[in-house]
Amino acid sequence: MYKIIIVPSVIDTQRIDNFLINKFKNVPKSMIYRMLRKGKIKVNKKKILPKFKIKSHDIIKIPDIYLNKIKPVKYNLTLDKIKFLKKTIIFEDEYILVINKPSGIAVHGGSGINYGIIENFRCLFKKKKFLELVHRIDKETSGILLIAKKRSILKTLQKQLMEKKIIKEYIALVKGNCFKQKYIYIKNFLIKNFSNKKIKVKIDNKGKYAETKFKIIKNYKDIMLIKINPITGRTHQIRVHMSYLNFPIVNDQRYGDENFNFQFQKYYNLDRLFLHAKSITFIHPKNNKKIRIFAPLSNELNNCLLKLRCK
Repeated sequence: MYKIIIVPSVIDTQRIDNFLINKFKNVPKSMIYRMLRKGKIKVNKKKILPKFKIKSHDIIKIPDIYLNKIKPVKYNLTLDKIKFLKKTIIFEDEYILVINKPSGIAVHGGSGINYGIIENFRCLFKKKKFLELVHRIDKETSGILLIAKKRSILKTLQKQLMEKKIIKEYIALVKGNCFKQKYIYIKNFLIKNFSNKKIKVKIDNKGKYAETKFKIIKNYKDIMLIKINPITGRTHQIRVHMSYLNFPIVNDQRYGDENFNFQFQKYYNLDRLFLHAKSITFIHPKNNKKIRIFAPLSNELNNCLLKLRCK
C-alpha cells in the first residue's frame, strides 16, 4: 500500500526532502533520506534525488509500510521551556523570527534527536502553519538563527543567501598567534565524510567550494579573539578552515587540539565551543530595508574573555 500526496498549488519549486521533512514532522530525517536514496519515494512515477524540486500538482508516492512504523511523538512544552524559548527571541515581526540560539541545542531533529530548536518553536507557535529555518548553525555554536514565518519569505531570504546578500559575522577564540591587521581569506574545497554516524568534513578538491575571511581582534599571548565572515555556508566550514590554518577554535572536540582544550577548560572553566554567530545583515523581504541584528554573548563566554583580559 502507498500513501499518495498531491502537491498543493501553494507549493512551487520546493525541494522534495524539505517538503517531506516539514510534512512528516514525527518521521526521522534519516528515514526520509534513506527512502529517497533507495528510490522508495517517487514523484510522477519516477525515482528522484533529495534535491529534486517539486511543483504544484505533482504526485508523490510513499510506501505506507515505512510511515506505519513511526509512532507519533507527543511533545508538550513546560512553562520553564516556554520562558526559555521566549528569552532567546531577539527580533520578531509578522514575517521573521530571529533567535539567539544557545550552545548545545541542535537546530532541528534528526540523528537520534527528536526535537531541535525549530520543533520547539513550532510547538510554541502552534497557530502558525509555517515556520522554517532560513539557514543553520552547528549544535555546538551559539548565536543568530533566522527563521521565516511564511514560505514566500523563506524563498526570498534563501535567494539572498544564494546571491551572498546576507552577511553573517561570527566571533571565535582560537589557539595560536597572528599579527596581520587586514582580513585573511581562506579558499578551498570541502567534502563530507560519515564515520560512526557522525559528519567529519575535510579539505578535498572533489568537494564543494568554500570561502571564509577573518580578522584578528585581539591577541592574548597564545590565544586570539577573531571575527569571521563565512562567504559560503558549508557544513562545519569555519571550524575546518580555522583548524586548517593551525588556529583551531577553543574547545572544538571534532577539529581542535585535544591537549590544548583540556588545559583551557581546566584554567578558564569553559567546556563549550567558543564560536558565536554575533550578527546578521539582510534586506527585509517586505519593506526592503537593510536590517542588522546582534546576538549578545552568553555570560559564560563573557566571563571567559574577562579572565583572559585579567591574565
